[in-house]
This record gives sequence, C-alpha cells and structure tokens, in this order.
Amino acid sequence: MTDPLSRTSALADRHRALGSGLEDWNGMGTAWSYATDPNDEHDAVREKVGMFDMSPLKKILVRGPDAMASLDHLTTRDLTRLAPGQAAYLSVLTEKGTMADDAIVYNLGEDEWMIVHGSGDTSALLDASAKGRDVTAVFTDALHNISVQGPLSATLLQAAGADDIASLAYFHHRACELFGCSIRISRTGYSGERGYELFVDEADAGAVWDGLAAAGAMPCSFSALDILRIEAGLLFYGYDMNDTHTPWEVGLGFTVSRKKPAFRGRSALFAAEGSEALRNVGLRVDMAEAAPGGAQLYQDERPVGVVNSPCWSRRLGQSLALAHVTPGIATGGRLTLRGDGVEASATVIALPLHDPQKSRTRG
Repeated sequence: MTDPLSRTSALADRHRALGSGLEDWNGMGTAWSYATDPNDEHDAVREKVGMFDMSPLKKILVRGPDAMASLDHLTTRDLTRLAPGQAAYLSVLTEKGTMADDAIVYNLGEDEWMIVHGSGDTSALLDASAKGRDVTAVFTDALHNISVQGPLSATLLQAAGADDIASLAYFHHRACELFGCSIRISRTGYSGERGYELFVDEADAGAVWDGLAAAGAMPCSFSALDILRIEAGLLFYGYDMNDTHTPWEVGLGFTVSRKKPAFRGRSALFAAEGSEALRNVGLRVDMAEAAPGGAQLYQDERPVGVVNSPCWSRRLGQSLALAHVTPGIATGGRLTLRGDGVEASATVIALPLHDPQKSRTRG
C-alpha cells in the first residue's frame, strides 16, 4: 500500500472559485482560506450549517478474513466490540507506546473495514500489522469526504433525501442516497457541533457539494475549522501531539481499551502510565488576537509549557489556545506567555472550551 506523492480533490476548482489558493496539507491542495471571513464561516457552523472538504484525510479500505485482527493490532480500541455500522475514534501507537497518529475506524460489515487518518504513520504501521495475515489494505482517493456540521445539519440532510437521518446515533454510519448519489453517511465530525461526514465517490463529489450549497450549507475553510476544533478541545496530530507523547499525556487515555490483551505498544504504554511529563490544557490569553504558536509559558519565571494551537475566537471575544504544561499546573493557574516579541498573561482553563458537556455534538 503506497500513498501517492500528489493528491487532488475533485472539488479543487470549486475551492479556487471561492478564493482558495489550495495550500498543501497531507499531500493534497486544501482550502485553508476562502474569500469569505473565517469568522463568518465559524458562525455558520455554530448557528446553522457549514461544510468542509475533508478529502485530504487518508482513507484506507481493509478487506479480508483478517481485516479486523490487523486493525485490532494497530489500534488501542477493542474492535471486537465494534458492530457493523459503528465507528470508533482511537489512537495508533509506536512500539514505544507513544502517539503515531489518531484515526477513526469504521466497520462496514462482511469483513470490510475502513480507517481514516491524518498525517501520522498509520499507513505504514497498518502494513506491518497486516503482514502475514489474510487481508488487503488499499489506500483510496476515489472516496471523498465532505463534512456537514452545525445544529441544522440533520434538517438539511433530511430535506436533501437522507431519510430518517436524525435517528443515526453518534459514531454510527450507514449507506444512503443523497441528490441521487450513493454515499455513506457517518455521524462524526471535528467541530464540536452535531454533524455528519459524507463519504462519496469522487465522480459524485461535485454534485453533492453543489447540492449542499444550494440547500444552504456554507462552504467553510480549514481556518474556520481550526477555530471550531480549538474551542471544542479537539487535537490536531503534529501540533497538539506527536510521537514523543503518550495518550495519557495528551488526554486520549479514553481511547485505550484497558482489557484488550494485545496491540502495538501496549506494554510500553502501560509502563509509562503515571509518569507523564506534561498534560494537554486549554488557555485563555489576555490578548486581542491569536497568541503566537510555539510561545513559551512560564510560572514565576520557571518554564512550564508551550502553546501548540492558538486562535482568536470572535464569537467568544477571546484569545484561546491548546497548550502543553507540566503536570503540576492546575486549572485556574496563571501563566506568562512569551514569544515572537509578545508577552501576555494566560489562564489555564478546562477542556473543552465550547460545550463542555458535549450535548450539542451528541444530542
């Protein structure tokens, strides 16, 4: 299984028409910005419905009698408990028990599964987990991913032909028809709002995107998505975690099935529990703009952490960030932030920053 060196979204021309320069992420031109204000796009997702082209995520179809066993070795969740039509967010670890990636696994039924991941080492590690097993793992960009997010997302999709979509449970998925196209719709997302991800053939992606836009879904850029996911406390591999961090350190211990007897990195992972060098936190920064990424954090002139993902939330009127700090820094702790010629005060706040009970996502 080899990832292509250059990847192209079937929606690239639509992104250009909206003002995107198609900056690279994950080997694909990505709409990091449009001519529209990302704050307006953000508000559309919080108030109504927006849509994102998430096709830069890598999709791998895993088929065969040993498909589940291969993925079960690769990931931290107990996939024997995942029924057809269900999905799970999970961690992919190195042999050292550190984060190689995060991903979502989908049970498609009849010995067919799909794993969707970002920029980490999932693809290579899946090859290793599949070695010697009766399984094929095929990377595909023929399957595109359009994410529809916001409190009116179910209403819009229902009106567009996705019958009884409101009954689809969180982290469940099913095949359906939309705008005359066969798709798979999943009750998942990266926004902190109720939302759905549509897996659609690249030949149909334009028709589905255009139909959603005509129905009222606002095209949204990754700049808007960054604000949404920071408010919701959602991590971005390579920024908020990497292969030096354990799931315990970055708040992903919930992705680990403790009773699962075997998976890559299991022994090292549990040996490291209790000796965390950092923890992932939210920050409220006393600035009227986004803090500098990589800014250092101090308490009483002692270095205690770093800013990983900053943003300015116009909606909340706050400068927010996800950061790593030493374990002794408690919620409510006051820190000094320094970086790029900036100095400001910051307060450690609980995650998620938006919708702490996650009632909007799961409701």
